[in-house]
Amino acid sequence: MSVVHQLSPGWLLDHLSFVNNINYQLHQHHEPCFSKNEPTSSAHFDPLQKDSLMSLGASATFSAFDSTTKPDNDARGNCKIVIQRYVFRSELFNVTKPYITPTVHKECRPRNEKEDPMDGVKEENCISIGKKRKRCVVFNQGELDAMEYHTKIRGLILDGSSELIQEGLKSGFLHPLSEKWDKCSEPITLPIDTCNLSELCAMAKHLPSLNEMELQVLQLMDEDMSVTEQDLFSRVVENNSSITKMITIMGQKYLVPPKSSFLLSDISCMHPLLNCRKTYDVIVIDPPWQNKSVKRSNSMNPNVGPELTTFRSRPELTPRVRYSYLSPLQIKQIPIPKLAAPNCLVITWVTNRQKHLRFVKEELYPSWSVEIVAEWHWVKITNSGEFVFPLDSPHKKPYEGLILGRVREKTAVPLRNEDVKVLPIPDHKLIVSVPCTLHSHKPPLAEVLKDYVKPDGEYLELFARNLQPGWTSWGNEVLKFQHMDYFVALQSRS
Repeated sequence: MSVVHQLSPGWLLDHLSFVNNINYQLHQHHEPCFSKNEPTSSAHFDPLQKDSLMSLGASATFSAFDSTTKPDNDARGNCKIVIQRYVFRSELFNVTKPYITPTVHKECRPRNEKEDPMDGVKEENCISIGKKRKRCVVFNQGELDAMEYHTKIRGLILDGSSELIQEGLKSGFLHPLSEKWDKCSEPITLPIDTCNLSELCAMAKHLPSLNEMELQVLQLMDEDMSVTEQDLFSRVVENNSSITKMITIMGQKYLVPPKSSFLLSDISCMHPLLNCRKTYDVIVIDPPWQNKSVKRSNSMNPNVGPELTTFRSRPELTPRVRYSYLSPLQIKQIPIPKLAAPNCLVITWVTNRQKHLRFVKEELYPSWSVEIVAEWHWVKITNSGEFVFPLDSPHKKPYEGLILGRVREKTAVPLRNEDVKVLPIPDHKLIVSVPCTLHSHKPPLAEVLKDYVKPDGEYLELFARNLQPGWTSWGNEVLKFQHMDYFVALQSRS
């Protein structure tokens, strides 16, 4: 379960627990390497594996310590099926301290209404020949709009998240900062995904054209199978089994969780998803919004870079993988009307730029015939319950927005199962969680949405970077966080 506490302001989530409660088990065939008299149920774990295992919770601990071998009943002779369990690397959720402390932004503290002598003017410190001087710079319209929006929702963010954080501290889910947490701030070195998924998608445009209408979904049958580029870009890939499958793409291994499906492609090659002729009851969208850092990264040489990336508990120190952004016109061309089932719930992640927020509300949703029903916020905190950025920071905010809407129908369309009652979606809810230090690894929404969607609903995530059971995922980096290097194998030995 990812929901730790549910209160009137919203939900406190455990993102790591959600990932690790997915059945990441591989069934692999191996020759027995122990004698019949040796025990098979004992297990040994190094410190890193123990930390990842603890994230599963007490109720799930024994499943990782179960015997990992059992006889194979097929014609493989004396082969055994080894059940290998994987968990997500827990250190990637060790956010022990705020990325920027409040003292850095003393000048950004909320002014008393009586203390506003320079409304619309900001101060900048400039260092010149060892001396500090101040200069006044007028806020641009975008900054003024952001300040006005922040003023409106500030109380909601502060009061609601404080209530959820206090509950998390009482239950022991969150912990006050201690010496133990300080030791968790050591840098973590992980190999970069050398498969370069987004570049593979660009390359796919030059592959020979196929008759896409005739291609069927590719079912993953083997425990470990290599997928050709032709197969990968021309059809949706599914794992309909109850166990995890591992696929190899250009030498890189990825875990595909049970009951999940995906399409790896860019926005120009979505036809395999449309050709499935499936419609969805929930569509979650995380568009690559245009911003200054993306512009800068796109102007850099993408071919120059280290083979190793150092991940820390501070994402602003984490090198970001270069990715493209989409223009508003391109985002509007996403075929939501063709993918959405009647009464489909559409959820769009929005940055704090008011330009993007207005675009979703005033242009994007109307073009898709989607009616706005609620606006929620994801509040990012540390393991000790502090905001990752000062709430009133003028540069970065500790929250992001989600705009929820329903597809409008010309005539009222009943639910497929009239006995199922779906609650109306409340407005101004908060999702509070410790963020993953990997850039753009969004918190799971499945359990949060369960009361507002029928139980047997079909789920789709667009611009996804990871997979979930019960979901179809699409994007040019859709397998990014499924890479084996983000997981720890819980290995047993006799």
